[in-house]
Amino acid sequence: MKFALFMSRPAGRILRIVAGLVLIAVGIALQSVVGIVLIVLGIVFAAVGSFNVCLVAPMLRLPFSGRKIRARAL
Repeated sequence: MKFALFMSRPAGRILRIVAGLVLIAVGIALQSVVGIVLIVLGIVFAAVGSFNVCLVAPMLRLPFSGRKIRARAL
């Protein structure tokens, strides 16, 4: 629960967006199949951070939405 709660807060969201942008930059620099995979992963990380969703939360039996995770923690 603590992991999902951290990821739903602004610091976790910013971390995911920055990690996504870094993965995209590295993927572009590599210009290979591995680079394409990194670009796709980077897009996913940046998107979930931007839209405030946590892909790991359902595996932890928590809501998909960051807002619902924070509400549940209160």
